[in-house]
Amino acid sequence: MDVVVVPTAVDVATYAADLVAARIAAEPGMVLGVATGSSPVGIYRELARRRTEGTLELSHLTCFALDEYVGLAPGHPRSYAAYLDREIARPWGLASSRVRVPEASRPDLEAAAAEYEQEIAAAGGIDLQILGIGTNGHIGFNEPISSLSSRTRVAALTAQTRTDNARFFDGPDDVPTRCLTQGLGTILEARQVVLVAQGERKAAAVAAAVEGPVAARCPASVLQFHPRTVLVLDEAAASGLTSGTWLRPVPGRGDGGGPRGSAPAS
Repeated sequence: MDVVVVPTAVDVATYAADLVAARIAAEPGMVLGVATGSSPVGIYRELARRRTEGTLELSHLTCFALDEYVGLAPGHPRSYAAYLDREIARPWGLASSRVRVPEASRPDLEAAAAEYEQEIAAAGGIDLQILGIGTNGHIGFNEPISSLSSRTRVAALTAQTRTDNARFFDGPDDVPTRCLTQGLGTILEARQVVLVAQGERKAAAVAAAVEGPVAARCPASVLQFHPRTVLVLDEAAASGLTSGTWLRPVPGRGDGGGPRGSAPAS
């Protein structure tokens, strides 16, 4: 993994948006994997700002969501379909048909999962996958002890994840107990991965993912097998790292080029 550490959460959004925007500029019709939750919101809003300024065209993208709650209709305000409409489809000028979300309200969830895998394959696969990381190390909704080769499937949410996500609902009891999520094996097939994390509460999970063993207890550790992954962290999220091999952007370089425009931390 390449690990880039920047001072603040705002810097995380800007730096990660530079990485994503560079790929989009090179491939305007690319397939983008999009995470939900609070971690990637800054990226999405920064890309929308650039679109508004006229410096970035986003309308030719095809986007695939990582996951969706089981039991919430697509129009439910807390569904990830609604989230992506608010944060991506409308601000980016994307037709709704270009933002795909697992159909977690269907009666046959196993069929919905299989069809989502087929949709991704038919689109040519994910060119760049944006990820956040849960406090327990989950990516997507692949909770601890998920198979490292798992595919899109129905999964149960842990008590910790439901507690963490309760801030988006009226309370913990309102958070769904199941989801439809891309698997770790599915995520690993993305050609490029950009994972962002902000805040000290993510520090332990980040350290386990980067410096710990590859183990199902920390699903994000599977990214150690991915050939092209960049983690963009603020200093608080990086505070648990001990190896000293992470990178800091070179001030004034301005090339937006990711780790190649970075220097080792001292």
